[in-house]
Amino acid sequence: MKIILIGTVASSFLGFRAELIESLLKQKYTVYAFTSEYKVEQLDLIKASGAIPVTYKMNRGGINPLSDVTTSYELSKKIKEIAPSLVFCYFSKPVIFGTLAAKLAKVPKVIGMLEGLGYTFTDQPEGLSKKAQLIKSIQILLYKVALPQLDKLIFLNPNDPQDLLERHSIKVKQVKVLGGIGLNLNEYPYQPIKSIDSPIRFLFIGRMLKEKGIHDFISAAKIVKQSYPNVQFTALGAIDSYNPGALQQSELDKLISSSIINYPGKVSNVQKWIADSHVFVLPSYREGVPRSTQEAMAIGRAVITTDVPGCRETVVDGVNGFLVEKWNPQALAEKMIYFIKNPEQIRKMGEESYEIAQEKFDGTKVNERLLDILGL
Repeated sequence: MKIILIGTVASSFLGFRAELIESLLKQKYTVYAFTSEYKVEQLDLIKASGAIPVTYKMNRGGINPLSDVTTSYELSKKIKEIAPSLVFCYFSKPVIFGTLAAKLAKVPKVIGMLEGLGYTFTDQPEGLSKKAQLIKSIQILLYKVALPQLDKLIFLNPNDPQDLLERHSIKVKQVKVLGGIGLNLNEYPYQPIKSIDSPIRFLFIGRMLKEKGIHDFISAAKIVKQSYPNVQFTALGAIDSYNPGALQQSELDKLISSSIINYPGKVSNVQKWIADSHVFVLPSYREGVPRSTQEAMAIGRAVITTDVPGCRETVVDGVNGFLVEKWNPQALAEKMIYFIKNPEQIRKMGEESYEIAQEKFDGTKVNERLLDILGL
């Protein structure tokens, strides 16, 4: 039997779908990985994993209707040639246009997964821009056309189906909540904190974007440093200079020179940075279920995050960390100061994080749940 997975970036197959591909191959399925953004070496790695890479054209960020219709038609021809028993699409555009293409190709079963609702469904302090509102309206219209065609639609958290399907009256045959994409826990081994040495170290991981909470992280750091100047704040992640909400390099240089934060950039050894920290902080505005927080929990770190969709799936408030109000650096700083004043809670809550990660975010367990939802 043949199964097609339709995504966008090739790295997603290697980083997030590797265990799924492995499981499908063990069951003697032939797996095709459709990717629209790739490097030749990534295609080679997909091939080495046992899947068959197939490339297609899609403008991930564009909203050109003619281009998107062409994409669906070309996709449907490639799908029809393969004649799979199942097409599984993930990410917004593949879920929309991959679903329409699969239906056009008369595939017997089509399942989609939205790992988050994205920028246009994320509340902003100043409200959505007119451009974002327009894109959101187009997205909703396309979802109303595509999503009812799916046999099942998978979300990572329970808030996303409410905010998309219920709020906009979109009918879907069957909805499932997966609860996170999971991790290979062997790659993020438990590293408990043996002793709380000073200074306390707080860590942020994510793109340097407003909606990821980087500005709130910095503002909270400034508040804390007024009373505890030796406390350390580190931010890991790429700068997206083209994004209007991005932290700019000039701002970053000032923060580094004034010792507000450390910024090593985007690193490949994220496990080491988590292990060297005491508390993980993600004041994001909205997530599917954040992978970075899952990584920190698996290694055994207490978490401070925002009480928003996706993020709230990772923290039991007061048990393995704290949930704080979004857009509130003062509330964030107060929880940071709690850990500074009560360092014994860092170890205790870190242990709780580890236990929750073992139960909720073990990639093997998540993969079993996903295979069950896919009916495989």
